[in-house]
Amino acid sequence: MTTGPVRRFRALPLRSRLALLTSLAVAVAVAAVSVAAWLLTRAQLLEELDRSLENTAAPQEQVVEALVRCRAGVSPDPPVPDRPGFAYTQLVGADGDRCVARYSRAVRVTARDVEVAAGDAEEAMHTSRTDSGEAVRVHTVRQTVTLPGTGQRVPVAVSLARPLTEVDAALSRLALLLTALAGIGVVGAGAAGLWVARAGLKPVDRLTDAAEHVARTEDLTVRIPVEGEDEIARLSRSFNAMTGALASSRDRQAQLIADAGHELRTPLTSLRTNVELLARVEESGRALPAEDRRALLASVKAQTAELAALIGDLQELARPDAVAQGRLEVVALHDVLDQALGRARLRGPELVFTRDVRPWFVRAEPAALERALVNVLDNAVKFSPPGGTVEVRLVDGVLSVRDHGPGVPEEELPHVFDRFWRSPSARSLPGSGLGLSIVARTVRQAGGTVALVRAEGGGTRAEIRLPGAPTPPPGPAGPRG
Repeated sequence: MTTGPVRRFRALPLRSRLALLTSLAVAVAVAAVSVAAWLLTRAQLLEELDRSLENTAAPQEQVVEALVRCRAGVSPDPPVPDRPGFAYTQLVGADGDRCVARYSRAVRVTARDVEVAAGDAEEAMHTSRTDSGEAVRVHTVRQTVTLPGTGQRVPVAVSLARPLTEVDAALSRLALLLTALAGIGVVGAGAAGLWVARAGLKPVDRLTDAAEHVARTEDLTVRIPVEGEDEIARLSRSFNAMTGALASSRDRQAQLIADAGHELRTPLTSLRTNVELLARVEESGRALPAEDRRALLASVKAQTAELAALIGDLQELARPDAVAQGRLEVVALHDVLDQALGRARLRGPELVFTRDVRPWFVRAEPAALERALVNVLDNAVKFSPPGGTVEVRLVDGVLSVRDHGPGVPEEELPHVFDRFWRSPSARSLPGSGLGLSIVARTVRQAGGTVALVRAEGGGTRAEIRLPGAPTPPPGPAGPRG
């Protein structure tokens, strides 16, 4: 479940969030560096203090005096005020007793001091406290003291202690300095983060303004200047490509509507003329000759069929590719081709069809594939001369349909798969110019390619290449004819 602070943070503008995250990152980094610097400095100061204690030896007279005064039960003189380099001196016995030297403060004896006094260790360095609670650094070392008068040599443990006040004072000043620098760094990082966020998000602001402009005005000519090769530049290029694709799609849609209106006008006008002629005949009460009436009705029927075919083609091309593709199945291309050939023979009974078809299985949408093959064969029937030959060949996944008609001029070949494009020499023939567009779309959806080329010796050859195999793949999905 989202907590309140996280929800409030997400509600902030992106610039503020970037500035806060930058400040937080800098704060964590500065804190880590400050703590590390403080610990390293503390270790270095303690090391220097320990080295100073190791290099400092208590005067022999002071040690002897402390031992004599302790044995005589004489209290030491009060300590003098702290001064740099001053050390407290005391003697430690094996039983833990201590003898404090003159002008020194009593330091609490630890187990490590007793180990040195008992001879179990040569020296010890540790931190302890005076009886008043002052923190000190203690160096205890074993010595032998010669008592005056008797010449007796007595082993004792001598402890030198120096206050940690100077170290603590230096560390406190360092902590204050690091805290001040950290605060300045965090504030500066926040300001820099806000400035960087504003500068870095300017292209995003331009992109937002452009998107809002497009949504408000539907003006797809808007383009965003692209600078550099970073992510923002990629986003700008993607936006420009998207608006360009949308503009192109809208232009194609408008062109499709205009072309469809133009193509629909011709059969509708002819159909309207014939219907009005029939209506006037009925209104006049004069009978129309039977032969003329049959011709007129045949013309109406042909125009209705042409109009229905045109509307079907428009519906096919108007559907998105994802919808038009349908469900792909394993299809026996040779069987579908035979069905299309049967329909083509009905439309060109005076033509001769040669067939060289070998098995080939592809993945495609069966109905769309059959319609595409019918369109290719219809195109060959339409341009074949009376009594001509249409050669159909399917070998290794390459379908070739050749007619022996006038052929397509070289300069018109790049346009044959465009919607509503018709060769000037074919405008008198029936058709809408959509058949080859549907062929190209269906073949592309099946993963193949289609081309129209001029054949040697005259005529046109359509070549369709579809990926597949000469035998159906194993599995429940078998071939469909």
